[in-house]
Formats: sequence, structure tokens, C-alpha cells
Amino acid sequence: MGAQRWIFGFDSCAPTRYREVVLTVSRFEQKPSKLIILTPTHLAEISSHGERDYPYECCGLLIGRFDSVDEKVVFETYPISNAREESAKRNRFLIEPEELMKGERYARTNDREVVGFYHSHPESPAVPSQYDLEHAWPTYSYIIVSVNKERAGDLFSWEQEPDRSKFNREEIRIIEL
Repeated sequence: MGAQRWIFGFDSCAPTRYREVVLTVSRFEQKPSKLIILTPTHLAEISSHGERDYPYECCGLLIGRFDSVDEKVVFETYPISNAREESAKRNRFLIEPEELMKGERYARTNDREVVGFYHSHPESPAVPSQYDLEHAWPTYSYIIVSVNKERAGDLFSWEQEPDRSKFNREEIRIIEL
């Protein structure tokens, strides 16, 4: 069966304007059936964090709530420093357990939850790597922003299958809260 094509994307250069990007569906994806809801500000914060940390991967938490099995709402981003050793920061990120627990406590004190994680892929596409697949947890959203030559580009959200075999793309819905 040949690759399917459909339209999906976000213009990081103009967070309040959206563009259509034609992508080829690969082994990582099919038409999104799950949904994550963000604001233009969240998308701009993630993109800006990726540009600021370039050429290293940035990382952070997505704080919000699970509205249903198929829908998450993000209320804020929670940036975290990449704790990976210097030589590996260009293509890996690490969130120390203490930092994750601090973020979880912060979310709980605001009656929210960690609904996902974000990170950047410097000079690489915004699709999960094999390393991402091996280190992700089902249920959570994983937003990846591609950063090329210090400029944020494509940004997509992914959720891992319950059996951890692959990622599926999540639809990103942009709203003003």
C-alpha cells in the first residue's frame, strides 16, 4: 500500500496564523484520532525554548488535564533544563527524576496534571526517534518541535500505543483560553 497524504501543520513564524503543510504518512502515523488542545502562546513557548537551547535539545512538561481518553487540554508549559551530559545534548534529552517530581507537585498544587512532555529535534524532523519510542510512556502526549539553523519549524504531537510498539500522531487544536 502506498503512502497516504494529508494536510496538517503549524507556522512557528506567526503563532496566530496557521499554514497547511503536506506530509507523507509514514510508519509512525495514521490519521490522528486523539486530540491535544493548546493555545498559540503554548506553541510559541515551546518553539522559543527550542530556539533558545539550540543546538541542544530542549525539554519540558505539558501541564493540564485529561478531558477524556482521547483528549488532553494544556494550561501551561513547564520548561526544564536538559540534564543530559554535554556531548549527548544535541540528540537526547534527560529530565532528572527530582525535576519531574517538582513539576508533578507544581501541577497538583494547581489542581492539574502532567499530560505530556515536549522536546526539540535540532536539525531533525519533528517525528519520534527510536530512542524516543524506547523511553516514552503510553497515555502521555509528546510534542516535538524541529529546529533547523536556530529556527523552530514543524511541531507535531504524538502518543505512544499502549503496547509501546509505535507512536500515533495526535491532532493539535489551537484555541484561545
